[in-house]
Amino acid sequence: MARHFMPTDALALARNILILHGAADNVAEIVADCLVRAESDGSRSHGLARLPDHVASIRAGWADPAAQPDIRQVKPGLLRAEGNNGFTPVAARLSRDRLAAMAAAEGMAALCARNSHHIGALWCDVEPLAELGFVAFNFVHSRPRMAPYGAARALIGTNAMAFSFPDGKGGAITWDQASSQLSLGDVRLHAQEGRPLPPGVGLTRAGEPTTDPAEILAGGPLLPFGGHKGASIAVMVEVMAAAMTGAAFGFEDRSAAYPGAASSNAGQFLLVLSPEATSGGDVAERFAAFVAHLHSDPAVRLPGERRHANRARAAKEGFDISDDLANRLDGLLVRKTS
Repeated sequence: MARHFMPTDALALARNILILHGAADNVAEIVADCLVRAESDGSRSHGLARLPDHVASIRAGWADPAAQPDIRQVKPGLLRAEGNNGFTPVAARLSRDRLAAMAAAEGMAALCARNSHHIGALWCDVEPLAELGFVAFNFVHSRPRMAPYGAARALIGTNAMAFSFPDGKGGAITWDQASSQLSLGDVRLHAQEGRPLPPGVGLTRAGEPTTDPAEILAGGPLLPFGGHKGASIAVMVEVMAAAMTGAAFGFEDRSAAYPGAASSNAGQFLLVLSPEATSGGDVAERFAAFVAHLHSDPAVRLPGERRHANRARAAKEGFDISDDLANRLDGLLVRKTS
């Protein structure tokens, strides 16, 4: 069974839940918008299923839903955001116009955010910038949930990155991926639906290979995609998102002191480039030609294109979520006082 939503109704529900649990209006609007965008796009593991995680971290006293980021320009092309233990997408959204203006003026601009929580899709932070004509990277790390190549225990996060560039026609081509074979959200979906995991996704706590999602949810480490290559990317993301921003490294995570906390207090490095500035000319036609070349094989599906098709359909027809998730969201409409 499933429950049907239109995106506007889902947005109102998510926003109301966040406000009920103490979120400032702008925080609720920004976080809810990203979750509903992901759900509309068919990214179920990063959609409304992540809303209970936000609430869990709030209830645990681990994340502050009312916090506003302190964003300061420290160099001509650099913004630094102190997240004040709030949610990272707020800093990214509030910085977007300034980053675009700085990148247009300087050729590139970056946002370095720390002391904040990112529990959702990274493409929400970069795709709107690509639609404005910029190329954008996003790096976010997390507490240790993944075993590096050759290891048997979690030493590093599933550290994710996203990349988006203009398609030359006002849209964007975007990918967003964790360094692990599957994200923890995907593992949860397998568990909820009673489906085994593909081989190579993770290990038991004893370090043995497993296809049982419950073993990983019980503390078994995830594994990197592509063996040592995915592990190397995870290390790079940690350097970009933690070392380059002043955020705590994943191994310095303190969430265990907050029972029920579902997020990581970590960092984000968002880099925005102006193709016109770096190349010295108008590159819209070149982007369009590149995308057309890739589409010369009719079987090609570029990153993000299926999401965009899902989004257009959801805008007209809405989307379904499972009764289990719908019931969990209904339960969040009651605020716990202790």
